[in-house]
Amino acid sequence: MVQKRTVTRSQEYSESIINTVREPLIALDQDLRVVSASRSFYEFFEVNPKETIGQLIYDLGNKQWNIPKLRELLETILPQKATFDNYEVEHDFTTIGRRIMLLNARQIQRVLGKERIILLAIEDITERKRAEEALRESHERYSQLANSITDVFFAFDKDLKYTYWNAASEKLTKISAKEAIGKSLYDLFPDTPQTKIADERYREVLKTGLSQTFVNEYKIGGKDYYFEISAYPSRDGISVISKDITERKRAEEELQKSLQQTKKVLEEVVRTLSSIVEKRDPYTAGHQRRVADLACSIAGELNLPEVQIEGIRVAGIIHDIGKINVPAEILSKTGRLSEAEFNIIKTHAQVGKEILEPIDFPWPVAQIVHQHHERLNGTGYPQGLSDGKIILEAKIMAVADVVEAMASHRPYRPALGIEKALEEISNQSGILYAPQVASACRELFDKKGYKLAQESAS
Repeated sequence: MVQKRTVTRSQEYSESIINTVREPLIALDQDLRVVSASRSFYEFFEVNPKETIGQLIYDLGNKQWNIPKLRELLETILPQKATFDNYEVEHDFTTIGRRIMLLNARQIQRVLGKERIILLAIEDITERKRAEEALRESHERYSQLANSITDVFFAFDKDLKYTYWNAASEKLTKISAKEAIGKSLYDLFPDTPQTKIADERYREVLKTGLSQTFVNEYKIGGKDYYFEISAYPSRDGISVISKDITERKRAEEELQKSLQQTKKVLEEVVRTLSSIVEKRDPYTAGHQRRVADLACSIAGELNLPEVQIEGIRVAGIIHDIGKINVPAEILSKTGRLSEAEFNIIKTHAQVGKEILEPIDFPWPVAQIVHQHHERLNGTGYPQGLSDGKIILEAKIMAVADVVEAMASHRPYRPALGIEKALEEISNQSGILYAPQVASACRELFDKKGYKLAQESAS
């Protein structure tokens, strides 16, 4: 009786030890039948303890465990050896799919018994093996890709020692990968300002973990070359791609020269168009320039980007270009205009659009000129557009045009003054004029001390 209790306690003790093991563990008797198994074994392989204890291991789970390599380990290898480690087995299970397992087997003597049992520890290494395989394939693809590209490509470790050096790097520098690997930047290249710039950028990438792209100039064979260098953080250091952009850089310089020349020609065209109107209508000489200046100031108050403000400036200088189609006697008439005469003047917005539309401006100049007499409530001309269909630049031009026109002398009336002009845009804000534009205009005059050109001269 004492011996039976001792054996029972010993089995319970053994089972408690087995259940502390994280990896699946199974104990077999000499006939290869299951004596006990850990909870992790039942959970991982999705088997029931009642269907496991006392069963031949090969019969477990509808004979899922009838694995040739497992038979080889249990029936051929273990009888010759007491232990065997790291025996790799790959098998398709109907419940958990294909798994790769690492088996460790031990033969031990059972407590208070002469027979021996086999402890079989099972480690699932499927994900690890897949990761290793993926890493190997990735490294092969990485090397193939790096050596196939024409750009210089290399990598550093965290001490800024070269760990990779592709074929393009060898071709450009005449330094082999064998010579480069393990060396630093200064080991391979002279201590020049360009080398220092590159070194500083690489260290910044290591420190911040953020990519860096910069252009460096090098002299090779007596010629200047430009390289666009992109450095990226990696798990082990940084990777660098260096692209020869010499031709692109030279093309950009030529393009910049061409753009400057085009801009100069465009400015001459705009200035000429502006002068044509002012020569035909001397009473409004300077009007377009003053409107352009005020419109740009309003646009600045609204925090519009510089490129948009430049478009407003160009449109302002020639916004009345369509008046070249209006007879000079109407433009200079001192008396009140008849309805027919006013209708002729109103055609200048449409004519201006037709004149400017064929010119390939980088801004909507023709559209601004076309819409600068439109009003929010649809009472403007020539199209009678309402708020949502009028572009912002035209809304700005409309306010600047009204303020300058009211504040200045006209053949048919004396100047009304700036206060009357500002009162007009305030009273009609939200009706005829965009509220934010009217407000910005008042801010300029009331708080920023803005003055129209003819006011500063008087």
